[in-house]
Amino acid sequence: MRNLTTSITPLRVPAEHAELGHARLRSIARILDSKWHIPGTGIRFGADAILSLIPGVGPVVPTAVSAYLIWEAHRLGVRPGTLLRMAANVGLDALISAVPIAGSIGDVFFRANLRNMELLRRHLDQQRRSLK
Repeated sequence: MRNLTTSITPLRVPAEHAELGHARLRSIARILDSKWHIPGTGIRFGADAILSLIPGVGPVVPTAVSAYLIWEAHRLGVRPGTLLRMAANVGLDALISAVPIAGSIGDVFFRANLRNMELLRRHLDQQRRSLK
């Protein structure tokens, strides 16, 4: 029988692979949170705000993609405390998105995925410093 605990242990990836992974995750987060802007303003929005307008399934899809981003952060070796902060950001975003119409407006201003990518960047910077 396969040991499930070994299948979820974080990967210890070389720094250059971690940076590529972070760049890929950051582009997904950007699509979700700030891909487009409203002309003449500094207001940016992403697929999360648009999808939350769809009743029922709208908030589920961005939340699932956000969970994937957290899973990948785990695989890159992010500490459990940071992963919990990331999950809290996504949970708050899911609560905001659940409110019809107003949730879309909230999604424009609360960018959980970009916050999470900042946490991941800090982790990778700290990891890089410790290797020197």
